[in-house]
Order: sequence, then C-alpha cells, then structure tokens
Amino acid sequence: MTHSEERYDLVGIGFGPANLSVAIALEETVSADKPMRSCFLERKPAFEWHGDMLLDGTRMQISYMKDLATLRNPTSAFSFTNYLFTQGRLNAFINMGTSQPTRVEFNDYLQWAASRIKTKVHYGNEVSAIEPVIDESGVDWVRISSTDAQGNITTRLARNIIIAPGGLPKLPHAFDEIEGVKNIPSITHSSRYKTWRNEFARKATNPRIGIIGAGQSAAEIFVDLVGYHPDGEIEIINRERSIHPADDSPFVNEVFDPGFTTEMYRSSDQTRQNLLQRFQGTNYAVVDMPEINSIYETLYTQRITGKGAHKHRSAHEIKKVELNEDQSWTLTMQDGLNGEAQSWRYDGIVLATGYQYNQHFTMLKQLDQWRDTNNPVERHYRLPMQDNFKVNIYLQGCNESSHGLSDTLLSVMAVRAEEIITDLFNKVNESQQVSA
Repeated sequence: MTHSEERYDLVGIGFGPANLSVAIALEETVSADKPMRSCFLERKPAFEWHGDMLLDGTRMQISYMKDLATLRNPTSAFSFTNYLFTQGRLNAFINMGTSQPTRVEFNDYLQWAASRIKTKVHYGNEVSAIEPVIDESGVDWVRISSTDAQGNITTRLARNIIIAPGGLPKLPHAFDEIEGVKNIPSITHSSRYKTWRNEFARKATNPRIGIIGAGQSAAEIFVDLVGYHPDGEIEIINRERSIHPADDSPFVNEVFDPGFTTEMYRSSDQTRQNLLQRFQGTNYAVVDMPEINSIYETLYTQRITGKGAHKHRSAHEIKKVELNEDQSWTLTMQDGLNGEAQSWRYDGIVLATGYQYNQHFTMLKQLDQWRDTNNPVERHYRLPMQDNFKVNIYLQGCNESSHGLSDTLLSVMAVRAEEIITDLFNKVNESQQVSA
C-alpha cells in the first residue's frame, strides 16, 4: 500500500540524540518569516537511546552540560538543567555533587525532550530508499520511501535531508562468518545486551560467558553479569595485556571542544590521522576507573576467599570460532605472551566490539552518480554534490575521519545542530523555499 507524497523542506532520517538536537535547534530558530516544513523518520517504535545498555548504576562519561542545547543556547528550555527543574530534582541533583548523571537519568531527559518536540516524528518507519526526482534542470527533490511495521510504504518528497542513522554493531570477522549468527540465542552484541541477559543469561545456571572487548561496554557488562552469576565464570577476553583507563584529563578533553572540530577539519590528512591515533585513548578500548577498580577488586577477592572463577583473559587473540551442537561456543585463542594456543568452551558470548558508522553509504546508493567525489564532506557537514543536484544532504555521526573523535559522540551535538541549521538556511535563501 503506497500513500500520497507529502512535500517537505526538510526530512531528518534517524531520530536519536543528534537529530533530536537538530529538531530543537529548528524549533528555537524557525519563525513566521522563516518557515520550514519538516519531519523526522525513525525505525524504532519510540525514542530510545542505547536502551540495552541502561544498566543500574552506570554513569555518563561527559558533563550534563553537553546536553541537547546548552552549548548552543544556555537559556534553552530543552537543557538538562531545565529538565531537572521541571521534574523537581534540581536541588537534589546539585546535592549529589556530580556533573555526570546516571545513564538511566540522561535517557529519561532525552525522552522528555523528544516528547516536547512539536515537529512531527514518524516512529516505526524504516527508510528503504532515497531516490532522485529528475527533471530537465537536474534534481530539486529526493523521494524518500519508508516502511512501517505493517509493511505499508510511505513516500515523501524532500528539498533537504539530514541523515543521522547511528551505528551498526561491528562483529569480529571470525563471528561474522557464522551463518545466522545474529539469530543464535547464545550470542549477542552489546547493543542488545540487556534484552539478551534477561532472555538467556539470567536463566542459565552458573554459566561460563565470554565477553569479547576491552572498552567501557565490556567492563560494565562484566560487572553486571558477575552480579547475576557470582558462582559462574564470567570472562573478559582482551587482546591487550591490560584494561586501559580512559584519559579524561582537562587538556586532553579539549579534543571534544567544538573549536577543535575546525582545527581538525583544517588539518592535512596525515595530521588528522595522527590526531585520531594519538587521542584514541579518550574513547576506544578504554574504561573508566570505577569499573576498572570494581573488576580488579572482584578478581582480587577471589584470591582471598578461594571462591569464584571470573577472569580477565588478557593478551589473548581469537583464532578460531566454533558453534557447538548445543549452541555453546568453542573459542581457540592464542596467548600473545607465550604464543600457545588453547581452546575453551563458553555457554554464551557477548561481543562488546563497537560499531561501524557507514549506513549512509547504503542509504545514498541511488544518488552516487550525483556525488561530487572530488571534495570531502564540508565543514558544516554538507555532502558535496554536483551543481545540478539542488538537494542539500547533511551527515551526522559519519565524519570522524574529517571532523574528529567527537563526531560520533554527544560532545558537539548542540553546536553541530546550530552549524547545520545555519548552513541550511543560508543554502535555502539561495533558492526558492517550498511553502508550508
């Protein structure tokens, strides 16, 4: 079933924190003399931010001031501070003496903000195609097709689009080769951890579960599973010799300042690569100290009591993966210190192996012939297109190599939204805007 096509000045694809921040910036910018008919499409049935990693006690790794709006507009009604005030918790939060709320509370803030947005958000709509509408002058519109949970297809025409699809789970090659791996109940990616824990891991009796990864998610999952299975065998499997702490010192944290984005963008390709490599310890394969201390204390206490078999299997690289008939797993690993290879059986596997941010390539496949491949994504996140392609396309969360480590994170979200909206209005002023 196909519905009639509505026309929009702007369609946002994805409605996580990035495009929510854009929607807020639009709402606080658009006026009667500067209208913009817009909507957002989100494949999830409701707003949710990393719902399967909202574990008890886990905290944000950034200040609450890096919210949806404060760095763009400190007086915004959509700030985290105003959220606390409207919920009657502002004084209580201040009394805790922390700048880092729990992840559960920050998710509640995001849901609160999403519920206050006046722009229409079509939840449960997965974008299946973005096609050019071609006429004699080129392309002035794109046709966006989306499918809802009942299989109904809706098409919309857009003069401008902002794509913020988020990340897709990244699987190690050895697991990706297992046919139907995503549907095997004894394995999950950290992005689906909480659901998997409740459906599989909690029902097991003293299981041996391997957590593959060396970052914050792996550490939080280890702590969580040890709490559910103190007599089980929960293992972190890590290629490195140790679990490394995240560097959140103030000078290093300047790489997440909005101004650093410009510095990064203006640098040479080699300099950008060096900067990304130099500051990986702020975000990749690193863990906050509270989780590191908790893991170490768990392993140390086992040595005192003689009870427990949890492990940090360090300096071990997976060489072979086998799925057993009973849906358990056998992993063959090589010890990086002595070179020996051994195999172990696990009842369950959690892949805390990060994300890949390349969905936009698939989404924009039908526009490839219109791309200006001689130029990179612009400073204000606009994708360069040929002159006769008039639709403006903006990308969020896909530009780490050109804009820096903050691109996939929350840190520059509010300022980036302002940069995109300002650039968009400048481009719109150069052409005829569609009436509402």
